[in-house]
Amino acid sequence: MKKILALAMALIMLFALCACGSQPAASSAPAANSSDNEASANPVVKIGVFEPQSGDNGAGGKQEVLGMQYANQLTPTVEIAGQVYDVELVYADNASSNDKAPTAAQTLISNGVSLVLGSYGSGVSIAAGDTFSAAGVPAIGVTCTNPQVTSDCDVYFRICFLDPFQGTVLANYAKSELKATKAYCLAKQGDDYSGGLCNYFIEAFGKENCVYEQFPEGTSDYSTYITNAQNQGCDVFFSPVSTEAAAQIIAKADTQALGMPILAGDTWDSNVILNAAKGTDVQVCVTTFYQEGADANFDAGIKAWINGDATALANNGGNDELAAVTVMGFDAYYVALEALKAAGSTDPAEVLKVLPSLNYEGVTGAIAFDEIGDALRDSAFVKECNTETGVWDFVTVAKVG
Repeated sequence: MKKILALAMALIMLFALCACGSQPAASSAPAANSSDNEASANPVVKIGVFEPQSGDNGAGGKQEVLGMQYANQLTPTVEIAGQVYDVELVYADNASSNDKAPTAAQTLISNGVSLVLGSYGSGVSIAAGDTFSAAGVPAIGVTCTNPQVTSDCDVYFRICFLDPFQGTVLANYAKSELKATKAYCLAKQGDDYSGGLCNYFIEAFGKENCVYEQFPEGTSDYSTYITNAQNQGCDVFFSPVSTEAAAQIIAKADTQALGMPILAGDTWDSNVILNAAKGTDVQVCVTTFYQEGADANFDAGIKAWINGDATALANNGGNDELAAVTVMGFDAYYVALEALKAAGSTDPAEVLKVLPSLNYEGVTGAIAFDEIGDALRDSAFVKECNTETGVWDFVTVAKVG
């Protein structure tokens, strides 16, 4: 009996140890193809990945992370002050929530990251700014386009264009190319990105020629808004909201025969939008950071990588159509490596010092920062969804004088 009890106690202890060892860590990767540096004797430098993997913007966040993971696969090490370091990506899901963003940011800080990349979504980036600033940890925004991301935070930089520019590009396109004289603008209540971008669009288009409405959290039926746009005699429907809401808007626009083009910003550059619009009569145009085909070698490499792993393919929406946010995530990773090399240190304070003077030539173009930390970008790609093939057709490269 004693032998049986001893054996039982040993098994219980073994299971307890296994259970403790299997608890998820903050650095566990949300997608496959993450680099494995466990066997390396090199020291490790940690780069935080502050991105939504769930919530309204989870699909876009996953696509943005794919670019970072692909870059980490290609370049898993960096030489800092003569010492080779393995680069570890440390993940924290901000869940597309302004309320949860500070906690996700603190998770990365507590894990000893040297700098942070992200986030997809301006609201969560703004919400986390004070947390990063208090810790002195620099953050490089990838596609967060609201001006407040950097203007309200001394440690935030970004590699994307801003909403005042993007809103003006979209307004100019609506007037000059789509010949619109009246615009319907729809944003989500409390959403910094969609509300801000609508305001910049309205300013450029002309407030007297715009109808502006907001829908509350939890909205799933957009029939009323489609009808309002039609009844107001509008020529274009502008709604730069989340991809989740976008898919529902497109579905209603199709069933209700909207009868006007839908315009949106970079958030809609997603497979979610392509899948929603395919087979419909809905015309969708977006502004974004990259057009597939601009760098054939890069496109071929990352597509092969995506197709080579089921998890990566699923995180890209089930196909290898390349979103601009993925390419921006790729460039952001290399900007982070350049910052570490220039700093000659893994200390966040030293990395922060070199960011203002950093220059990098990425897949999406030259990357440098102004005195606020904003990217020196002066152009945007305009593309339209091909509803027959389910891919983006290039329209033009737009600039604002």
